[in-house]
Amino acid sequence: MSSTAKQPQAEPISRKKVAARINQVLTGIRVPDLPYPAGNASPAAIPDWRPLLLSCWSEQRDERVTHVLRSVQIDWSVRQVNAAYLADRIMDVFLNTSGLHASLVSRIARLRFWFAWRLGEEGGEGFPLVVLEWLDHLQEWRGWSDTGGRSSRVLLELLDSLVTAVAASFEQQSVESVEGYCQQWLNDSLKRRGQTDKLRQRLDETERGLSRQRNAEQISRALVGRALKGRQLPAVISGFLLNDWISVLKQSVLADGEESELCRHANKILEWLIWAGDPELSDRDRGKLYRVGEQLGDLIHDVWRRAMRHDIPIAKIEAINEVIVSRIKGETLDLEMALPPNGDFTCDPGWLDRKALAASDVEPYLEHWFVKGEGIDEQRRFFFTLLPDSQEIVWTNGWGVKLGLQDWSEFQHELGAQTLRLLPDPKPFGEVLAETILVLVKVCDKQQQQREQAARDVRARAEALRREKEEAQRLAAEQQAAHEAMLEQQRVEAEQQRIADEKRELDRLTREAEADAAQQIDQLGLEGWILLEPEQPNGTPLRLKLAVKIAASGKFVFVDRLGLNRHQFMRDELVAGIVGGTIKILGGGAAFDETLSRVVGRIRGGRSEGEL
Repeated sequence: MSSTAKQPQAEPISRKKVAARINQVLTGIRVPDLPYPAGNASPAAIPDWRPLLLSCWSEQRDERVTHVLRSVQIDWSVRQVNAAYLADRIMDVFLNTSGLHASLVSRIARLRFWFAWRLGEEGGEGFPLVVLEWLDHLQEWRGWSDTGGRSSRVLLELLDSLVTAVAASFEQQSVESVEGYCQQWLNDSLKRRGQTDKLRQRLDETERGLSRQRNAEQISRALVGRALKGRQLPAVISGFLLNDWISVLKQSVLADGEESELCRHANKILEWLIWAGDPELSDRDRGKLYRVGEQLGDLIHDVWRRAMRHDIPIAKIEAINEVIVSRIKGETLDLEMALPPNGDFTCDPGWLDRKALAASDVEPYLEHWFVKGEGIDEQRRFFFTLLPDSQEIVWTNGWGVKLGLQDWSEFQHELGAQTLRLLPDPKPFGEVLAETILVLVKVCDKQQQQREQAARDVRARAEALRREKEEAQRLAAEQQAAHEAMLEQQRVEAEQQRIADEKRELDRLTREAEADAAQQIDQLGLEGWILLEPEQPNGTPLRLKLAVKIAASGKFVFVDRLGLNRHQFMRDELVAGIVGGTIKILGGGAAFDETLSRVVGRIRGGRSEGEL
């Protein structure tokens, strides 16, 4: 409950802007340790979480939505997980700053299941405006305490109705039941505020009047108690002061204040009566006693009439005059302690030394909520007003119903000892929603920047790896080319070596062949035969015999069998021909001719026999 004078006024929020930010958070933020899916599921594969959330709400479970999602083996969508986290975050921040009683906090916190469902379904439009206004007006119950009384049961019954309305919203898949509940609550709240204003005004007038009376009562008792302390007086005077004159003092303070002329005169008469009645004081100056006694009766009568608005009873004034006359005559009177020995008369002299409180001392606490105790045992009270006359605080329940009074000094002592604590100013739900979403949007933007930076880093690393791979491939290709070039060089060198070896071998064989050919030529005598291979493939070899050999010039002259077809060769030409295979040495001299003749003869003989 809260005073209407301090109703929180939520600043108008741009629902469109907040809705856009909520949608951004639902799709973009990622929170560690939450059960996000491994990939993006198709809309048809997204599980229906409404029955699970309805079950949690119906059971009134004090559990976070994200914890519920983690407790079941289901692949939730990213939107559902973020909606659960957002509902938990918003409700936690609101309830931590609402200042509501712990019992109410636990009940209101369970709305996180309904908020998570609405955020998952409608996104930024999941918070109906009337629900936001209802949450803001919960601040009027900041002073509620679980006392077990009728006023505390009223709120609990209202919240029991909320359970039914939210359950119907889940089942009907509509917000109409919750909107109707919240609208009815707001209408009833408006009526209560009108009644509260009247109660507050009536309470203020009543308590200020009673405060003035208590102040006058305490000051008059303090004046009488201070004056009579330790004195022995005739019973008539002490009885008159304790039973009658104390009322005159009270009325003088109540009418014109402690510093008024009437109050000073009444207090002076109090002192004169004590002085005149106490022999220890007045016997020292009998002349003054006579003068005071002569005037005292008239002064008592005058002040009595001014303060009490009627004349003093004759019997009372005559009794006082009789005692004063006896004192003037010097008669001995029976004396007794002025204050009752049994302690029936009590007073607090501290009331006489009180200083007025400055408005600046009271203003920080005026119309604020305070709390004593912890958790569900805490008791709350509303600082309705400070009564300046008695310096007492009027505590109420916020609806104009008085809970009690407390002296200002005692209040300051409890604040210093922290047994009484000031509740911080509440924060409207709309403001909490906007601030929470703004914080999460900043986190979302930062995460998006980090993801973009990570993507850029991945691309940069991929590009670097690609360049490294290309460079490695280039180096490998260069190494391969160098290796192949080296192998080719080795092959070429080997081939060159082979060719050189073959050439050397050929040169050696050629030299040997030339030497052998030269030896054959040198051994070839006159009429030695050689065979010339034909230049054409189909040609006939030509046999020649050495006709002339000129050793000095190395010239050889050959003729055929008939001495015709003269052919001339130099020694080197013969050697080259023999080595090249175009010239063959058949034999030398008469032996070869004889052999040749026999062969020719046999050939001719064979032909003749064939003809026969």
